[in-house]
Amino acid sequence: MGLPGAGKGTQAEKINEAYNVPHISTGDMFRLAIKEGTELGKKAKNYLDEGALVPDEVTNGIVEERLSKDDCKDGFLLDGFPRTIPQAEALQEITTKLDQKLDYVIHVDVPEEKLLERLTGRRVCPSCGATYHVVYNPPKQEGICDKDGSELIQREDDTEETVQKRLAVNIEQTKPLLNFYEKQGILLTINGDQAIDDVFKEIQAKINR
Repeated sequence: MGLPGAGKGTQAEKINEAYNVPHISTGDMFRLAIKEGTELGKKAKNYLDEGALVPDEVTNGIVEERLSKDDCKDGFLLDGFPRTIPQAEALQEITTKLDQKLDYVIHVDVPEEKLLERLTGRRVCPSCGATYHVVYNPPKQEGICDKDGSELIQREDDTEETVQKRLAVNIEQTKPLLNFYEKQGILLTINGDQAIDDVFKEIQAKINR
């Protein structure tokens, strides 16, 4: 778990490599169910085609289908699920049914002002799609794409106002979940405001302990 820009995806890849457990994101699960043409996959596709939210019972069913596959027998890493308390309760039922349990919930915690800096600093080349960051990955010449010399732009969803709104919504949504898992004693809060490798070292230290 973590807010947008916290680096969840990067850490998920590292955990996946180190512990050899499948990294399962909500998007991947949906794509697989749709590709395999399962009953639930077809239902999910109908909602997604209409631009509607996929209801919990369909999402939970797809999660159960995915977690019951052979590659999850020795563990799995969930990314993007659960997002709500009802989903978290459904996940408990699913893991109990599959004779599994959640060992840890890893929360990559980064101060809001740092996330603002990370998310609002992104610049994109409108012609070739190359991505830069004014602080962490600046182009050789300010405001100009290294590859084709186009003028870089800031996407609308990367402006400070939009990012602040997005973070506020996410904070509100994740707070109850963090409390839910903290009460169970399985929440590992990790300082995400450090170098990528150091974040991972802290994750490993806490898992291995």
